[in-house]
Amino acid sequence: MRRRKPDPLLARWTLLLVAFIALLMSIGMALPGAWLAVLGGSFYYLIAGAAGAWASWLILRGRHVLGVRLFAVVALGTLLWSLWEISSKAWMHSWGFDLAGRVGAHTVLLLVMTVSVLLMRPRRSGRSGLGRAVLILGVPVILLAAGVLLWLQIGQSPAATQPTVQNESPAPAETADQRDDSLRRAATRRGPEEWTAYGGSNLGQGFSTAAMITPDNVANLKKRWEFQTGDEAPGDRVFQAFQNTPLKIDDSLYLCSSSNQVFALNPSNGHQQWHFDPEVSTAAMELLFSGACRTLGYHQRETETAALCAQRILVATVDSRLIALDAQTGELCADFGDNGTVDLSQGMGSQDSGLSVGTSGPVVVGDLVIVGQQINNIQRGDAPSGVTRAYDATTGELVWVWDAWRTEATRQPPTEGETWPRGTPAVWTVMSADETLGLVYLATGNSTNDHWGGNRAPEEEQYASAVVALDAQTGATRWHYRTVDHDLWNYDLGAQPTLTDLDIEGETRRVVIQGAKTGAIFVLDARTGEPLTPIERRAAPQGTVDGDWTELTQPHSTAFPNFAGAPGREAERIDESHVFGLTPLDALFCRIQFNRMRYEGIFTPPSDKGAGTLLFPGTIGGLNWGGVSVNPEQAILITNNSRLANRVQLSPPSQGSPATIGEGGARPDQPINPQAGAPYTVDRPLWFSPLGVPCIAPPWGYLSATDLRTGRLLWTHPLGTGYDTGPMGIPTRLKLRIGTPNLGGSVNTRSGLTFIAAAQDNFLRAFNTRTGELLWEGRLPAGGQATPMTYTHNDRQYVAVAAGGHARLETDPGDSLVVFALPEEQP
Repeated sequence: MRRRKPDPLLARWTLLLVAFIALLMSIGMALPGAWLAVLGGSFYYLIAGAAGAWASWLILRGRHVLGVRLFAVVALGTLLWSLWEISSKAWMHSWGFDLAGRVGAHTVLLLVMTVSVLLMRPRRSGRSGLGRAVLILGVPVILLAAGVLLWLQIGQSPAATQPTVQNESPAPAETADQRDDSLRRAATRRGPEEWTAYGGSNLGQGFSTAAMITPDNVANLKKRWEFQTGDEAPGDRVFQAFQNTPLKIDDSLYLCSSSNQVFALNPSNGHQQWHFDPEVSTAAMELLFSGACRTLGYHQRETETAALCAQRILVATVDSRLIALDAQTGELCADFGDNGTVDLSQGMGSQDSGLSVGTSGPVVVGDLVIVGQQINNIQRGDAPSGVTRAYDATTGELVWVWDAWRTEATRQPPTEGETWPRGTPAVWTVMSADETLGLVYLATGNSTNDHWGGNRAPEEEQYASAVVALDAQTGATRWHYRTVDHDLWNYDLGAQPTLTDLDIEGETRRVVIQGAKTGAIFVLDARTGEPLTPIERRAAPQGTVDGDWTELTQPHSTAFPNFAGAPGREAERIDESHVFGLTPLDALFCRIQFNRMRYEGIFTPPSDKGAGTLLFPGTIGGLNWGGVSVNPEQAILITNNSRLANRVQLSPPSQGSPATIGEGGARPDQPINPQAGAPYTVDRPLWFSPLGVPCIAPPWGYLSATDLRTGRLLWTHPLGTGYDTGPMGIPTRLKLRIGTPNLGGSVNTRSGLTFIAAAQDNFLRAFNTRTGELLWEGRLPAGGQATPMTYTHNDRQYVAVAAGGHARLETDPGDSLVVFALPEEQP
């Protein structure tokens, strides 16, 4: 059979088409590249664009070989320039993706051009035929080699090395206060069987003494059962998410869905024991910034154990109700409030749907149930109060209240017509408590509005973005520590405070570990709030909009790595070389934006000039509501952080400015947020390219371990792959460890395992806590934007995680609780 010869005409038309595409791309690089150069950015785009356009024009004019050779020079120059810029960033994790985005378009165009020219030119000698064969065979070989190198680069997990940092000499420990025995109740109990609070116990460690699943057998973990709540968002307008971490008490597993439906399940098989629906309306859910029920509260009476509601589950709903349920039956506890319900809207004044919502659940301390709420700080300055309230867990009677204006012990509710002070810092994340010290720990948000503070009162500033310790019995402030001064960046504290014992210079101290969106780790004395590791006051960028001001200095924790971006000794400061795109064109778009925005590192103030301010780390953080987890027996701190930026543009209100919620405004994620009461509206989208990818080169998320005794970073890896995500929302179905944005926390076990989902791919993973080695991953039916938990039941250990997805992370939505265990024949 005669072999078919290549079609020179087809090759010619292919070459012309590719040359035309290259011409358009090159012009698209050269013209905006000139603007970039004027802005003070890289000259590469201007030079490469002009040279590429010339090469493409030569090909279109018939000078094929010369044009291809010139384009090859452009491609080679692009490669060398890319490697030079990437090396200047110390070859960050996932640098191969950055390289692919820089050189991919030129490489593909050059390969097609070269093959087309060879197919157009007849064989004139053995030598030219040999050259043709070498080139045609070499192209796939080169591509294969590049793929192997990229795969090796992506798959490597280098252990991070950081210098050891010694702690400063701490002040002498105080004697623990003697507290009522009623404070030492079930919520602090921790054993392999139980999971009594969001972080395992009120200490918030995310740690279990369960040890049946080990690094040696975790690879055999299988899905044991799955339970679907049936509670999914009715449409795209409802931003509800199943982010719950269940409680395990005795013979029941308790969970709540995003609309606060409560379920009791058999821990072994997931069979439903009872179900309670508070009937939250769709209208109440529609305008929520975040509809979630991250945890429940559990209370047990020490007497009358057989009485009705002797054990009760407490749920704070998104429509401002606190409900008590019998843990055995799911029936309302008639002795609590008004037939089982306390109205949390009392004293809140105007509370339009979407402005105030309970998302993180209550904390039970002794015989008190304590609740905060999430306040939408970006809508209006007179938002509902950030008040924290404590109620009697049996009767529902108000016991004490706390807010930035009421910091002493008080139990007086507002009189008729009065409201709690509006616009004060809220406690929207999970609270912690130490019953032995008699203290409850709050992590507060910032005052309203998020990005303008010209009219904030000193009382509000004092307790904003702060850790606050209250007397659990009275609500009186015992101490507070502010992590950001005059917060203009929405760097509120989303991470739950974590309590543990830490050996400092030979003395065991009870400490509070607080992770922040700024990436900082603060270690404070749990009794006094005294910083136990070095904190430096460093100069901050100055100059903001008219009517506002900035602090001269900001606190920087220096004893531990910073997780504002790439984990390291200092908060990462990006430059133009960090800018990313899938193609040269969207990368150029991002570079122009970068050079038009004001950016002087962390704490660069908001601006109404040019293209605004680059906010890095962005509003996601850093460290968010997933918090940190601790293995107290190995003194290891586990963190997961995102690495994204926002564009923040302040603008004076105009006739077309958006209305606030309650006054005809759109949902809370509207493009322009009104900041009513401030002289500026704000636009703060994530900094993404037109192709829907972050303008910062990956990784976009990390998982890390830090030695609490020395401050040394033990290891850090990109967390998450592109398996379920990709450009323009198209999943790649490739398990390439790129590192994705993540929301949700981790859990540690005594056996030395760390479990976490959180990333944009639908997997629950198990890592070796000491080394960071990935040991196992289990597929989830939806995004795992929740914190896992583990428990034992009938001599078997289980690991559970909610798979509900997250609208803003664009992960698959769902309503499943997925539970894993070892096969029956294994322990």
